[in-house]
Amino acid sequence: MAKVYLGLGSNLDDRRNYIELALKALKEEELINVLRISSIIETEAEGNPHQPQFLNTVCETETNLSPIDLLGKLKKIERKLGRPKEHEKSSPRTIDIDILTFDDLLLKGKTLIIPHPKLHKRYFVLYGLNELAPQLFIPKHEKTVSQLLSELKNSHADNQER
Repeated sequence: MAKVYLGLGSNLDDRRNYIELALKALKEEELINVLRISSIIETEAEGNPHQPQFLNTVCETETNLSPIDLLGKLKKIERKLGRPKEHEKSSPRTIDIDILTFDDLLLKGKTLIIPHPKLHKRYFVLYGLNELAPQLFIPKHEKTVSQLLSELKNSHADNQER
């Protein structure tokens, strides 16, 4: 079984309900075992500041699915919850489910990059991961989640001082 961390976010309508519905759908998938879920936090939308704020969480799962098959299941859940198959990048969404890490796999494909390419830049992702697995090693960055979170906080503080 592969240990996989997923990031979930919603910034349309009843955001908390969409996250709960997505988690319920994940739990109902036979080949996905949801182990733990981080706190839900509210964050600013990245890439398009003129949209509603997000609610975000991270969940720890186990699966025997391949990364591509897991991605297919996640996209199916997103569509079931009202996210169109074709959508603009950084557009508001009922639900977004991203594969953050998949064991210690490094993958760079056309449709999937693992670990998530923006994992180290997103506070809400690192916050949730740190709550669940602070010592999780992210091979692409050669650091633990807690180290990446500390660096991001320090970088943010440095930028605010300027």
